[in-house]
Order: sequence, then C-alpha cells, then structure tokens
Amino acid sequence: MANTYRPGDRSGGIRILINGEDLMDLVTVQERPYAEREGSPEIAGEYTGLPADRDTCPPSQHFLGNPAWDIYRYDDKIQVLVCECGEPGCWPLICRIEISDDRIVWSDFEQPHRVAPKSKRVWSYEGLGPFVFDRAQYEAALEALKRPE
Repeated sequence: MANTYRPGDRSGGIRILINGEDLMDLVTVQERPYAEREGSPEIAGEYTGLPADRDTCPPSQHFLGNPAWDIYRYDDKIQVLVCECGEPGCWPLICRIEISDDRIVWSDFEQPHRVAPKSKRVWSYEGLGPFVFDRAQYEAALEALKRPE
C-alpha cells in the first residue's frame, strides 16, 4: 500500500500505491476535468505524500484512522495527501478510513476546499474508490515505513 518516495521525487513524502498505481496519479485523473473547467488544469493532483515522520509512521495510528495530530482530522475523515507546498491544511486530500478485523476501506474522498456549500466550485470524487485492503497486507506496508531507531 505505501512506501516512501525517494528524496527529490515528490518531496520524499509517503507514497501510497493502490494495486500498483500511485494514489496521486489516480487523483489527478479524477480532478483534471474540474480543474480544466476552472481554467487551472495544473492544479489537478497537485499533492505530495504526507511526511514520513512520527505523526504518520508506526507506531502512529494515522493510516488506521486515528491521527496523532488533529490538523490531519476532518470530522470523520483523515488527510492522506498534502498540498505540494507541504502545509497540511492548504490543499489536503481526505477520506474515510474504516477498519474491520480483516480489511481496511478508504472511501468518500474529498478536497475540503471544493465542497458545497463552502465552494461554488464543487469537485466530485465519486469515481475514486472505495479502495479495499487486506488488513494484514496493509499493516505490513505500514510497518515497512518504520525508520530504524
């Protein structure tokens, strides 16, 4: 599910792969028609991975739906990508993370700056997800993010 970008490649943040595809690429395809309609096609998919730090990597529960830092929480949704500038609240991509005994589901993606009634420029993420992960594989991918002490 996730590994870390190499330095100099998308700012070194956590890279999220879903069935071998980068989440940022999937989001870019979803956002492109909306960004083009606004006359700003370059803003589609302009994210980077969250920093691979103590707030996001194990033992953090961030990607298990319980972020250590409240700035990553949006009611019942969790930030999974950050603006390319690196500021958590600037241009976040958020989703609902649901946990069960044997699977983890990411659904209901949202760009909080493009949601009615806050914005007249509403973007839909209906075609993105839900993504269902085997819990054991998901947790193994998270463990791979741990940095040696």
